[in-house]
Amino acid sequence: MEGILTLIVVSLLAAFCVRWAAVRLRLPMPGRAAVIIVFVIVVLALFGQHLRK
Repeated sequence: MEGILTLIVVSLLAAFCVRWAAVRLRLPMPGRAAVIIVFVIVVLALFGQHLRK
């Protein structure tokens, strides 16, 4: 349960950082949900590779 909560908090932080960086660099700002979904998919893929080793 702690891992899921940590993943949620870190994905929200990642969404904030990506959106902040996009604003500072004057790039198109991605949606918050899109950033969270991509971040969660990447983290789960890396975790899956970690389990295979």
